[in-house]
Amino acid sequence: MNTSKRQSFKSQKVLSSALINGILILVCLFWVIPALGILITSFRESQDIFSSGWWTIFPHRTYVDSGTINLPPGTDTNVPMTIPGVDGKYTFEQLRASVTTSDGRRLIWFGNRRTLQINVSKLQWVGFGANLTLKNYDDVLNGGTVNYVDANGNNVIRLGDNLMGAFLNSVAVAVPATIIPILIAAFAAYGFAWLNFPGRKFFFTIVVAMLVVPLQIALVPIVQDYTKLGLNGTYLAIWLAHTGFGLPLAVYLLFNYISTLPRDILESCFIDGASNFTIFTQLILPLSIPALASFAIFQFLWVWNDYLVALVFLGNRNLVLTVSLANMVGEKGQDWQLLTSGAFISMLLPLAVFFALQRFFVRGLLAGSVKG
Repeated sequence: MNTSKRQSFKSQKVLSSALINGILILVCLFWVIPALGILITSFRESQDIFSSGWWTIFPHRTYVDSGTINLPPGTDTNVPMTIPGVDGKYTFEQLRASVTTSDGRRLIWFGNRRTLQINVSKLQWVGFGANLTLKNYDDVLNGGTVNYVDANGNNVIRLGDNLMGAFLNSVAVAVPATIIPILIAAFAAYGFAWLNFPGRKFFFTIVVAMLVVPLQIALVPIVQDYTKLGLNGTYLAIWLAHTGFGLPLAVYLLFNYISTLPRDILESCFIDGASNFTIFTQLILPLSIPALASFAIFQFLWVWNDYLVALVFLGNRNLVLTVSLANMVGEKGQDWQLLTSGAFISMLLPLAVFFALQRFFVRGLLAGSVKG
């Protein structure tokens, strides 16, 4: 009986594990396949994008044009016809629908009955990476003139989008807007966790309550204040805005982690005569790296992908990537080769930040969830 129960438990465990892994693989495919399609599209010519799918760059067999056959003048198309170089006779209706010969060629009638022309194609393997180019990325990064051929074969001349400048502007916004709230929140979280001062619980409750306040309701008052101070359109304005909007989550997340650190370590430091500042810089910060890295990922991705705050506080004075990409959609809605290239340029730095800090991500998210 016990053996049958163990076997049943093992089979259920294997089945549940396979089900979970299958669902995870399916979710990953739902994300990876469209992203792969956009990535490949960003390297293709505009004519190829509209004439074939992105998956056609992978090795596959397809019919490739190999020439034409012109029938002799006066050929009667109402009866089965003899085609030069082809065994057998075929009617006009058969050729119009396409005919595959014994040697693997495909014959398709071109035009109406009077053309007397048959297009011939052969089934061949098409190699990997046909017609891939880096020109799309060069076009969107530079602010000069862009020349390309559209889906209809027309030569198009347009002005580039200078995404390199927008990329640097986004870096100038995202890096300080990530570091500043982390430093302020780390000091605040240490104070809430380990220092006794009047109103500590009240102020911490206020900080937690700020998590549910939508940032949209604060935009108009902040813009009015910035206008009076002459800060609108400056980097300092958006740094302060992102710092204020990100501090509640940062303080709450870091507090949950710092409050779980062993009290014995801090008491030993106090006995040795260390000041609060020394304890914070030499002990708390090194031990809190997982929580700091976890919030850094959240804050950096939010600031980097932000559109509303950047549009309100920077406007068109210092365009960031999100605003530039939105402008591209309005100006170049049919130029998929440029839109996809711009999209992947905007993804490069966030991916680098996430993969550099992802080993701390789960540890930081679980901060304070288990005690004892």
